[in-house]
Amino acid sequence: MGATAFGQVSLNLVGTYRTNIFDDSAAEIVAFDSASQRLFVVNGADATVDILDISTPTTPTLVSQVDVTPYGENANSVASYGGFIAAAIKDSTVGGNGTVAFLDNTGMVVNTVKVGVLPDMAIFSPNGNWLLTANEGEPSDDYTIDPLGSVSIIDVSGGIANVTQADVTTLDFTAFNSATLDPSIRIFGNNGTATVAEDLEPEYIAISPNSQTAYVVCQENNALAVVDINAKSISTVLGLGFKDHNAAGNGIDASNDAVAVNIANWPIKGMYQPDAITQFATAGSFYLITANEGDARDYDAYSEEVRVRDLNLDATAFPNAALLQEDTLLGRLRCTDATGDTDNDGDFDEIYSFGARSFTIWDSAGNLVYDSGDEIEQRTLSALPAQFNSNNDDNDSYKSRSDDKGPEPEAVTVATINGKVLAFIGLERIGGIMVYDVTDPTAPIFETYYNNRNFSVDADSSAAGDLGPEGLLYIPATAGLGNHLLVSANEISGTVSLYSIDVPVSVTSATETRYLNIYPNPAGDKLHLSQPVPGKVIDLQGRMLLRSEGARTLDLRGLTPGMYLFRAYDGTNKKFIHQ
Repeated sequence: MGATAFGQVSLNLVGTYRTNIFDDSAAEIVAFDSASQRLFVVNGADATVDILDISTPTTPTLVSQVDVTPYGENANSVASYGGFIAAAIKDSTVGGNGTVAFLDNTGMVVNTVKVGVLPDMAIFSPNGNWLLTANEGEPSDDYTIDPLGSVSIIDVSGGIANVTQADVTTLDFTAFNSATLDPSIRIFGNNGTATVAEDLEPEYIAISPNSQTAYVVCQENNALAVVDINAKSISTVLGLGFKDHNAAGNGIDASNDAVAVNIANWPIKGMYQPDAITQFATAGSFYLITANEGDARDYDAYSEEVRVRDLNLDATAFPNAALLQEDTLLGRLRCTDATGDTDNDGDFDEIYSFGARSFTIWDSAGNLVYDSGDEIEQRTLSALPAQFNSNNDDNDSYKSRSDDKGPEPEAVTVATINGKVLAFIGLERIGGIMVYDVTDPTAPIFETYYNNRNFSVDADSSAAGDLGPEGLLYIPATAGLGNHLLVSANEISGTVSLYSIDVPVSVTSATETRYLNIYPNPAGDKLHLSQPVPGKVIDLQGRMLLRSEGARTLDLRGLTPGMYLFRAYDGTNKKFIHQ
């Protein structure tokens, strides 16, 4: 498909390694060792960590595979620092403690330690003194075993080879069992009988630039745990709140039964439920950014997944329930029956769907700074109208994910290049990578969407491209591979692709914006631009309300009267009043 550009930053495919294993998690999470110029890739299908030589980025080549089965069932994550790679390995028994295997950059295992149950993500601190794992502690299918979710902190400051079990501290959430939690934190497992410590399931970690604080996503719980690394304690658990899909700019396409795309506002709330999280610094502050995939608990003994049509909706809250529950409207949308009965009378006063179909920027206190609203669905619709909300294992699946979680933003990483902070968001279902300039975290600017997927062949064809991006990794130009690179590991196609990131040294388009004027001001129904400059209309809270791909006239009739900004793609702002 290639790229749909808006700004001046671009992605270009450089090279691809293919495992020829389809739809079996053969390429998931990836780490890079600069000394050897090798990638280390989690291959769930073979229960290995695959080592790829990318010294020639156009031809990534398999060097070897490291068998992880002596240490557990398979690896879930890898991380790299200082010539060593840490692999987080799931135990082969439900409820068994996981293992971290430390490898050198040839693939030799040099040390192992035990961590919590089901380590799902591993990350080194920026200073290299710590390795942390998010231990999800998922229950068994019959819910007879429900291990504690936890975070393990491994002190590696004395050298990888010298790490012992005494250097591992595993933190759980038992101290929060009797605490009063934010109401947006979902504690509901096994029909609400699970304790807080059993129910919280750490998924992904970001660490502050000073290596003192870890931010741990608990996806199913819609929560963020804050860990004091030096004190080896969990400071607090924050609720992420809910997204109002009835608010302007927050629409979703909610039905796979309706032929036409209808990205509209609906009386539902989205649970952010991020998967990946990372951090970035700009203007002297650091921020968190999440990819809001969403996830449901769905086990043999307990499942929260239902369709909206199957909910008993409160007649007062939803006087038009019969209409909303039609399959072409909200009826097909997957939602939860564990949240929404606010008065405990047996019917649902609110509807909660999984994920937010967006990326979100948060400050270091967990406050929402920016959410991309419905822009991801709008952008993919514009780029791929005939494949909108397709699934990742079927190239003939138009709108098949509209009733579920849409494009499912799954992966996120950031890079600072030529003074711009760029965020890369991988979309699990329709595929592809969104690129945003987040230098101003209150008003990100869309740069490009690149989807290396060929919809004209069968999904399992070797010509299908990249399907199901699971992990993204930035490699700076200082690594000696030529350009700045983005690596995408794709779990459905089993491919690992390398993209060059091209950022002009100066991305200010002075010729287009130096003399930009907007008129009239105050404006009525129409706002006119003196130059055909791409940009967007935002409110004073930074929320995007309208976008322009370069039109000279904007229709303001959908806006309420007030003060707004027109923000050109290079960051130039023009303030105006709509009346």
